[in-house]
Amino acid sequence: MDISALTLLISALILIFGVLIGFLLRKKLIEGNQANIESQNRQIVENAIHEADQIKKEAFIQSKEEAYHIKQEAEREIQDSRRELKDEQRRLDRKLDEVEKEKTVLDKREGKLSFREKNYTKLEQAQAAREKEIDSLVEKQRYKLETIAGIGRDEAKKLLMESIESEARMDAAKRLAKIENEMKMAADRKGKNILALAIARYAGDYVADKTVSMVPLPNEEMKGRIIGREGRNIRAIEAATGIDIIIDDTPEAVILSGFNPIRREVARLALLQLISDGRIHPARIEEVVNNVTKEIEVGVREAGEQATFDVGAHGMHVELINLIGRLKYRTSYGQNILQHSLEVAFLCGVMAAELGLDVKKAKRTGLLHDIGKAVDHEIEGSHAIIGRDLARKYSEGDDIVYAIGAHHEDQPPKSVLDVLVQSADALSGARPGARKEMLQSYVKRLEDLENIANTFKGVEKSYAIQAGRDLRIIVDSQKIKDDEALLMSQDIAKKIEEQLTYPGQIRVTVIRETRAVEYAK
Repeated sequence: MDISALTLLISALILIFGVLIGFLLRKKLIEGNQANIESQNRQIVENAIHEADQIKKEAFIQSKEEAYHIKQEAEREIQDSRRELKDEQRRLDRKLDEVEKEKTVLDKREGKLSFREKNYTKLEQAQAAREKEIDSLVEKQRYKLETIAGIGRDEAKKLLMESIESEARMDAAKRLAKIENEMKMAADRKGKNILALAIARYAGDYVADKTVSMVPLPNEEMKGRIIGREGRNIRAIEAATGIDIIIDDTPEAVILSGFNPIRREVARLALLQLISDGRIHPARIEEVVNNVTKEIEVGVREAGEQATFDVGAHGMHVELINLIGRLKYRTSYGQNILQHSLEVAFLCGVMAAELGLDVKKAKRTGLLHDIGKAVDHEIEGSHAIIGRDLARKYSEGDDIVYAIGAHHEDQPPKSVLDVLVQSADALSGARPGARKEMLQSYVKRLEDLENIANTFKGVEKSYAIQAGRDLRIIVDSQKIKDDEALLMSQDIAKKIEEQLTYPGQIRVTVIRETRAVEYAK
């Protein structure tokens, strides 16, 4: 074996020995550390147990102190409750004593009341007997009075009731007159001022058209040309216009008759144009009627636009404007409806301004109030209801629509605007000269007014004057007293309202006077 091998072997042995020594040292170190750690853990556990015991002792001591305090507090509360119970017991004892005293007093009073009730029963019996005796005496006296007066009890009661009723009516009439005078003073003054201002500020012309139109002719030969061969010309005119042509003995004139005023105007203008042109035959008639119809339509639209412009009713539907223009050829009692509508619009505006209302809305309603008359010959029903439906159809305001329907009381008025339109319409149609009436109907209305007044007891004479707008009644002063005259005027006015129809209003005046006449001889 050589030296190198030996050296290696020695080195390996040394290395192994060192490793063993290191392992043993490391094992001892680890065992020493574990012993230290276990010793520390035991110390920590012992310390923790000691601290827990200390905390437990402190908590037990503290809980004992709190329990002691709670016990003391409870004992104080119990003592307070006992004192309150004792006080309450003493109060109850006092009240019980008072109740017993009151019971004693009530028992005494009850005894006295029972004694009084017995006495009262005796008094009642005595009173009943006395009342029977008094009733018997009264009955005997009543019989004696009836025998002396010669009148029974029922009849006397009736006379007394009539007397009381008469006195009550007189008192009511006096109070009514006083109240009416007080209430009417301010209202009449204000109303008269408003109406007077409205009338004074309006100055309009009246167009008195007739229900038929008359066309003048240059000569009598023109009648034959209008009739034509075997009547073909006149039939063509009537077929194209829808208007009847009346050719009679009227010199140099023909009459056009028809319900539709626009068609009648078309026929009149077409006939005048044919007469001036001289060419009268069916083809020419149809051509002229078509041209005149277009001209009339343009004129109707222009008249409607002018009316809305004059009133200031902007933004109105085109169909309503055309219907307003058609009123130019519509009349009622000789009064032109378009002029009447403009007048009503103006009067509504004036009165609305005085009352502080919407002037534009009042004027618009006044202009549209008779719009139904533009088509009332084509649609059945009242022109107020027709106008209301037309206004609603073309999107007018609800208050305007209702006012149109209510201006002749086809529906009850429910706003100031409704009453304004009624007043303005009556004012425009009722003024002297505004409308024409037939003589027979005029006379009949006067007779009806006088006949109504003559049906009342105590009326001597009655006179309808002022075109039937003022009824004067003269009564017998011996039968009618001053207070009864007031009641009579109200009763007559009410009966006129129930039985007659008339524009505007009628004033009823009852005249009672006493005349003393003596002759000097």
